[in-house]
Amino acid sequence: MMCNRKKKKEQEKQKFPAIFLDRDGTLIEDVGYIKEPSAVSFFPNTFADLIRLQKHFMLFIITNQSGIGNNLLTEKEVKIVNSYIETELKKQGITITATYYCPHTTEDNCFCKKPSPYFINQAVHEYNIDRKHSYIIGDHPSDSECGIRAGLTPIYVLTGHGNKHKNELTCEVAICKSLSHATERILNNIYYDNKII
Repeated sequence: MMCNRKKKKEQEKQKFPAIFLDRDGTLIEDVGYIKEPSAVSFFPNTFADLIRLQKHFMLFIITNQSGIGNNLLTEKEVKIVNSYIETELKKQGITITATYYCPHTTEDNCFCKKPSPYFINQAVHEYNIDRKHSYIIGDHPSDSECGIRAGLTPIYVLTGHGNKHKNELTCEVAICKSLSHATERILNNIYYDNKII
């Protein structure tokens, strides 16, 4: 009985590393407000990169969709596009544990829009995420700031709007050309530290 209790406690304490991914400009081309799946275009190597990453990390998507709050697209449209992205990734053997989206504008002063770490904190609680060994990847300074606030390692990519906004970064962050370069950096860190997860 004591042995079983000890094993249960160890399982409860086990934490999992994760990667939180921005959507538009990081996984797919940022073409403005995407209303339908036909407008989705994955960056080259997105599938290959995520396949490599998921061997070591749980994968999440966090996206700001202020177009909803600005009445430029509907919440239903966002959900359909998110579902399509998850389905296309699933076809390649990639599992997105959860997709979170904020429908608000900056003027709404909500609690969930990046750089708020709200959704990361929610995932940490729900999925027992190990903050210390987790990352956030995105093409906006708000992604990096969100990661810092949540206690993750941020990686800023120059795809999407990344190159345009890199001078707006207010925190020290690794800068990579693309998701592929970010993937290499993350995996090299794992093997270099001899902490293969």
